[in-house]
Amino acid sequence: MVLLLSITLLVGIATAIGLFYYMFSIPEPEGMSLAHWPQTFTNNFSSWTTYKDGELSIEQIGLDRLDEYGLWIQFLDESGQEIFSYHKPAGYPEKYSASELLTLGFRDYQNGYTVFVNTLKDSKEACSYAIGFPYDIGKYMLHYNGSRVSRLSPVARGIILAALSVLMVIVLIYGFWLSRKLSAITTGIKNISLRAYRPLQENGMFGEIYSALNKMDRDICRADQIRNETETMRREWIANITHDLKTPLSPIKGYAELLADSSDKEKQTVREYGSIILKNINHTESLINDLKLTYQLDSGFMPFHPKKVRITRYIKEWIIDIVNDPTFQDRDITFESMIPEQSVEIDPALLRRAVTNLVINALLHNSADTKVSVLLDTDKSGGILLSIRDNGKGLDESEQERLFERYYRGTNTKEKPEGSGLGLAIADQIVALHGGKITVKSQLGIGTEFVIHVPCENGEAAN
Repeated sequence: MVLLLSITLLVGIATAIGLFYYMFSIPEPEGMSLAHWPQTFTNNFSSWTTYKDGELSIEQIGLDRLDEYGLWIQFLDESGQEIFSYHKPAGYPEKYSASELLTLGFRDYQNGYTVFVNTLKDSKEACSYAIGFPYDIGKYMLHYNGSRVSRLSPVARGIILAALSVLMVIVLIYGFWLSRKLSAITTGIKNISLRAYRPLQENGMFGEIYSALNKMDRDICRADQIRNETETMRREWIANITHDLKTPLSPIKGYAELLADSSDKEKQTVREYGSIILKNINHTESLINDLKLTYQLDSGFMPFHPKKVRITRYIKEWIIDIVNDPTFQDRDITFESMIPEQSVEIDPALLRRAVTNLVINALLHNSADTKVSVLLDTDKSGGILLSIRDNGKGLDESEQERLFERYYRGTNTKEKPEGSGLGLAIADQIVALHGGKITVKSQLGIGTEFVIHVPCENGEAAN
């Protein structure tokens, strides 16, 4: 602010100087001169002239100066009769009366010239001369009481000195005040980086800056909180996924050792052990695939190959595959389509993963008597709406808000430890890859409904 005040003061001074020269200067061949230069030149021209015994003599330098500046001159004797002229315009007379000569000296700009008059004082006979300047120069005389002005001068100097002193004191006070404010801002920025910031009152000249600092601190604190929560969740997920990987590996190792220790096992026992090993291998493979897929989607490296398919047929086949899975063969799963067969452009492999993740999630995290219904419909614009609804235990609001967060496994992981905590996050990313979204509605004790909306601008009825 001190710099701004100094710049303003300098600009004011420069403007005042500029206005002064603009109003009180004229251009002449040697450069800019103050407006009193013509009068000075007129007075000094007498040094190049001699008038004695009625004879006028002009030095060549004087005539050269007249030519150089584009001026004209006219000499008059005591009676006002012209005795010599040089470059005088045609409109000026050769004789003047005393009053006309007096008027000529006070006359303003006329006929393209401003005329100044002077008298040769070193001659015995009076001789006047007029010089015409091609400049529009105003002639005004200021009269004042000299004695009072001389008495006023010390007072004026004192007033000016006092004003300057007051101004300096104000500038110093303002400088200290500004330094304190800037110090508070600097300290605030430093404290934000040290996470020791205290909010500033958002008022005064720097209110917007204080508001920005307060907002920055809130945003950074929020980012720190999210980072800490994410880091905590990541550590928990790593611990969980490590445990989940060890869980299927332990029986695989154990039963493999049993098979390796003896060759006398019955076929039924071998088949039973092999089935357990295969089941746990599939579980391990599923966990690894979830981990791989979520990072492919997150990094944008997941191949996306949309093609036109019959959506009703495909979804029906996906649900049938789930029903035929021995794990869910006794579960109540239904599928219904509210639309005729329709061809839409999707990536079948990816969208199947999203749909099956949602259906299996509903089956795994609810009791065995829970009914899961899948309903296919369209919206007003022809987009696909796929509802996966269950009448299970439902979710509270806090769980609904975090369902699609990576690594989140809900509040019932002790009852249903299966899964990587990535299934719903993967489904959400896949649907987003198709330009759609997943919404969830749930009530405790009533059930949960997931709705997949995929826009299909090129959807058309299938033959």
